[in-house]
Amino acid sequence: MVVNQQFVNNLFDVKGKVALLTGATGALGRAVAFGYGFAGMKLFVTGRTDEKCKALCNDLAAQGIECGYSVGDPSNEDDVIKIVQDAVARFGEINILLTAAGYNHAQPIVEQELTEWKKIMDSDVQGTWLFCKYVGKQMIAQGKGGKMILVSSARSKMGMAGYTGYCTAKAGIDLMAQSLACEWSAKYKINVNTINPTVFRSDLTEWMFDEESAVYKNFLKRLPIGRLGEPEDFVGSCIFLASSASDFMTGANVAVEGGYWAN
Repeated sequence: MVVNQQFVNNLFDVKGKVALLTGATGALGRAVAFGYGFAGMKLFVTGRTDEKCKALCNDLAAQGIECGYSVGDPSNEDDVIKIVQDAVARFGEINILLTAAGYNHAQPIVEQELTEWKKIMDSDVQGTWLFCKYVGKQMIAQGKGGKMILVSSARSKMGMAGYTGYCTAKAGIDLMAQSLACEWSAKYKINVNTINPTVFRSDLTEWMFDEESAVYKNFLKRLPIGRLGEPEDFVGSCIFLASSASDFMTGANVAVEGGYWAN
């Protein structure tokens, strides 16, 4: 019997862990950054814009949270290599990777240019793959295992008109996590899981939160939880997947979607 008071007390203890967050200046990334920081993690955040990354780091530091940042394009290999090197130079190691960077442009396939399809795939799939590759190399070299949380979508397993790029990309992220779980978990003690959110509040989705609109009312018909998501709804699951409480989970696509897949 290994379940004792100390075991339970340590289940969700992530104090001192170093987390690298991509897409950190977005709504979900920012919420998880504060959640991880208040849980005691050291944070290295990245995004495309220096001004936004610096402002986020300053906001985190003002709360007593250790933070560093580096700017780059998540789909550019040289940028990703530099960001990972900068994170290691700042904190000495990386224990947690959370990939929250992504992009979508909903459009019928017959109207969508190939360049736009490639932009979706590069931002969502290639960017996630590159960070997994180079943070994975670092974790393997460290020899201490690690946790990766890839932000996917409820749309990864459900098609939608105008979403041929986004749905395909997110399905790819689900299978990327499952493949990496097979490749790394037993051999290197690196757990790789996804969270699969439904619509949550951000600058891009704020228009959907008008409770009098037909869009809002129709969406609620599919959500047993009775509301759309807020960025803070994902903090708990991301802490769980970064902690030892999830040590027996890998390759999982974790529904954090208000019951959307149930209905």
